[in-house]
Amino acid sequence: MPAEKPKPVEQPKVITNSIGMKLVLIPPGIFTMGTPQEEKGRHASEGPAHRVHISKPFYLGVYEVTQDQYERVMGSNPSRFKVVRGQNTKRFPVESVTWDEAVEFSKKLSALEAEKTAQREYDLPTEAQWEYACRAGTTTAFSYGASLSSDKANVNGFVPYGNALRGKYFQRPKVVGSYKPNAFGLYDMHGNVYEWCADWFAKDDYANAPEKDPPGPNEGVHRVIRGGGWKSIPMLCRSGERYYDLGDLKPKTQATRRYPDYGFRVCQILRED
Repeated sequence: MPAEKPKPVEQPKVITNSIGMKLVLIPPGIFTMGTPQEEKGRHASEGPAHRVHISKPFYLGVYEVTQDQYERVMGSNPSRFKVVRGQNTKRFPVESVTWDEAVEFSKKLSALEAEKTAQREYDLPTEAQWEYACRAGTTTAFSYGASLSSDKANVNGFVPYGNALRGKYFQRPKVVGSYKPNAFGLYDMHGNVYEWCADWFAKDDYANAPEKDPPGPNEGVHRVIRGGGWKSIPMLCRSGERYYDLGDLKPKTQATRRYPDYGFRVCQILRED
């Protein structure tokens, strides 16, 4: 009799790693990346909207990396909001982080003995993975629907989007997970802090990337950053909104290259045996 084909190992839906970071399993799928012409606030670099196939499952941080997690791995905390009266800032997202530092965090987290033993390797998500995870099966401007204010995300609620009502503007980060998650179980994909992605930023050839697992351009000047932050009006926190920055400290001084609404979340790729 022929040998039975081994069944694929079923992955847990949520894992907790050695520093207490939770990651949720994002299934493979196909989605439309980019935004339709009629979406309010759309700009040219968001289109044309195009089909993308995320062919492999991956784990993504349930929350943005917190100040406590960053300090445990890196031994330092660059955040501007380390002390806020009455708040547990250890559970705030780390901010004022450059792209280089976010990548270095991923490398150092991967190098921890417990993570090596568990064969977990971390990186930043690609831009395609990020948008796929943010949308979580939706095609509207936000994973919450066509409208957004500060009742659903930590954004500048003075300028709501769509039919949402004017809300509060907290003028600082908030504890991760303060709002409801999207359908994948991810929190703060809109607002709180911007999130660095692995890709170089492409403007003119955005839609010309391969359909399957687009890795982003091979080179560039700016790095992609997504999702908007606590300072952003909701229009800048849309699922398809694309932003970019230099990502390192070399072109300018340290003081001018750090932004108190720039953070990240990590991705763990499931390697094939």
